[in-house]
Amino acid sequence: MPRESLADDFAHSGIEAAQEGALVGTALERAAVGEHIRLGTHVVGGEALVPPTRVSLAWRDLVDGLHMFWLWGSLAFQDIRLRYRGSMLGPFWLTITTAIMVTAMGLVYAELFKINMRQYFPYIACGIVFWNFINTLIVDGCDAFLGSSGVIQQVKLPFSVQVYRVVLRNLIVLLHNIIIIPVVLLLFGVPLGFYSLMFVFGIAVVVVNGVWMAILFGMLSARFRDIPPIIASLVQIGFFITPVFWSPELLGKYGFYATLSPFASALDVIRAPLLGHAYAMASWPVLGIVTLVGWSITFAMYARFRGRLAYWV
Repeated sequence: MPRESLADDFAHSGIEAAQEGALVGTALERAAVGEHIRLGTHVVGGEALVPPTRVSLAWRDLVDGLHMFWLWGSLAFQDIRLRYRGSMLGPFWLTITTAIMVTAMGLVYAELFKINMRQYFPYIACGIVFWNFINTLIVDGCDAFLGSSGVIQQVKLPFSVQVYRVVLRNLIVLLHNIIIIPVVLLLFGVPLGFYSLMFVFGIAVVVVNGVWMAILFGMLSARFRDIPPIIASLVQIGFFITPVFWSPELLGKYGFYATLSPFASALDVIRAPLLGHAYAMASWPVLGIVTLVGWSITFAMYARFRGRLAYWV
């Protein structure tokens, strides 16, 4: 066979092999792309990009929402203005109502419990003011998503914006009502010192717990509309079994069990420094456990069901 024909055969066979290899490579690439599509990944520059997980999306929602403080701050102040629109005193009506309640209950229960008014009035004033904050923080948290259903369905925002909005709104109301406390403390001669400033740290811990409660109860309320009245009823019962206007010492040997309540612990870490009292032995351990367990359960549920919130509301 001539040398030219042999060279031509080798050339043709090389080209066919190259073409076959290219076809196989293309088929493999298509199969790989199909696999990525089946798995929900994306191919960019020949590399597969794995989509974010539910956990990362939930975490990003919380962080991105926190960074949008200018938005949920404005919404919280707007809620306060709209709620008291046309009123001369605005949210200070709540301050007046709370002051009247403190005075009435202080006069009645001081005589009923046979306690010196100098000791009892500061105790009940701090108790009622901070209990109202805890109460509204939980009850309003149930409406965190339902109350903003129009915004959630029409504007793409982190869901956590609505939660931070509710928490800040109640914190603003607390700042109006807290004016009562220094007046009562000065009127009844309760000394204040650096230890008294620890109540700010107690409020911060309660706020941190208020965020997870608003997320958890807000999701449950969006899915099951019977949750808000159930939570409101339980909180109302909690007012009577929590040492808000009565002292655990009145229960004698059973007084320690009253301090094991999360409500009592949250109230104690705020009230005790202002009154110059030592914290109850169980307050910080109970509140720490509630914080860790509450956030763990809430974050797991938020990561799992966050994508359905827009359909639930």
